[in-house]
Amino acid sequence: MRHLLSTLFQVSQREFRTSHQNSIFRLLALAATGTGFYFTNNRDEDTKTRISVSFPSQLREPFSSAWPTMQDFYGVGQLFMLPSGHIPLNFARVASAPNLSKEATGEIGDSGKCGCECLGKDSLANAAALVGPAVVNLSVIQSFYGMTIGRSSSGTIIDSDGTILTCAHAVMDSSRSVYKGKVDVTLQDGRTFEGTVVNADFHSDIAVVKISSKTPLPSAKLGSSSKLRPGDWVLSVGCPLSLQNTVTAGIISCIDRKSSDLGLGGMQREYLQTDCPINSGNSGGPIVNLNGEVVGVNVLKVSAADGLGFAVPIDSASKIIEHFKKNGRVVRPWLGLKMLDLNDKVIAQLKERKADIPNVTKGVLVPMVTPGSPADRAGFHPGDIVIEFGGEPVGSIKEIIDRMGDDVGKPFNVVLKRGNNESVTLIVEPEEANPDM
Repeated sequence: MRHLLSTLFQVSQREFRTSHQNSIFRLLALAATGTGFYFTNNRDEDTKTRISVSFPSQLREPFSSAWPTMQDFYGVGQLFMLPSGHIPLNFARVASAPNLSKEATGEIGDSGKCGCECLGKDSLANAAALVGPAVVNLSVIQSFYGMTIGRSSSGTIIDSDGTILTCAHAVMDSSRSVYKGKVDVTLQDGRTFEGTVVNADFHSDIAVVKISSKTPLPSAKLGSSSKLRPGDWVLSVGCPLSLQNTVTAGIISCIDRKSSDLGLGGMQREYLQTDCPINSGNSGGPIVNLNGEVVGVNVLKVSAADGLGFAVPIDSASKIIEHFKKNGRVVRPWLGLKMLDLNDKVIAQLKERKADIPNVTKGVLVPMVTPGSPADRAGFHPGDIVIEFGGEPVGSIKEIIDRMGDDVGKPFNVVLKRGNNESVTLIVEPEEANPDM
């Protein structure tokens, strides 16, 4: 600071010509530098230190006339020239320096607080450090036609009792049978265990492996995938190509990528799409938000493209785990309907094509009914719009699925809208879906 003041004094003593415009800007640059020092060196809000720049008389008039325009253009705060030719360098707001050591907490909103969406210098590293100890490498040895083949994947300890969340295709064979042998489990700290596959669900690609330990096991916290938005920062943690403790970063590209969009048949599923680099062996590993919470389970990637990875949302995986605990398997009610979510834009487009579309603001369109299905027997027709299911309004397929839960054989009241605003009430009893569908 002493050197800065000395430089300012030397500049102020030189002979200037009013035509030398660069001299003003040099002096302003020094003034800005002084302001930066002023802010940095005054962390106590009660400090009254003042610094000023002295202008020679030759510069006072041109500078005074030019300053209002510069002030308006650059949006600088209160800056004025004293009769003595001094300009106080206190036009930056006096405040204590920000404390960068504190973690950001809370959620984005009117409160002004910052949640897991905020990316700081240590955000990614902190998230990786939180979840890393709970991420494991899984190794399965299988025999095919006399050949022994090893398969490596990833998983996450989600409970200190040794419950590991992973993907089903890592612990199932080509016949969709659960692997009956031991699974070698390696933790980040080097400990190894023999695990057993407790449950696996082929359609969701979710499985649970269990290990036992006499010493405490680290576990990861589960977050909420419903709170994710496209553009949110996430990490992928796992063991690609058996390289344990590998962390990559990216963003959420899509929060509800349909399995049909990927050319996958069978039951409709939704995935989180990310651009985190993943490779063989990442399967089963977690997608993690900046709070270090698991928000997805890696299951797929597009091999012919970069930055196209897909994960089962943790909200869906949690429901699968609850099914495992309750029934020992996943029970899926089946109606036999092809359904489509409606919104204002889709409804407006449908009305352009067909004049008798019901006047609804939301609902679920039924383009097709499977012959002989529970929905067909209940009286559903193609073109129906479901507006209530189980006594509650619905606006999405997910709401209907959530409303059914695992209630196979339970009757549900359904309110439909048909052409010319005809209202129809039906009763449908879901059947359990064929696991080979």
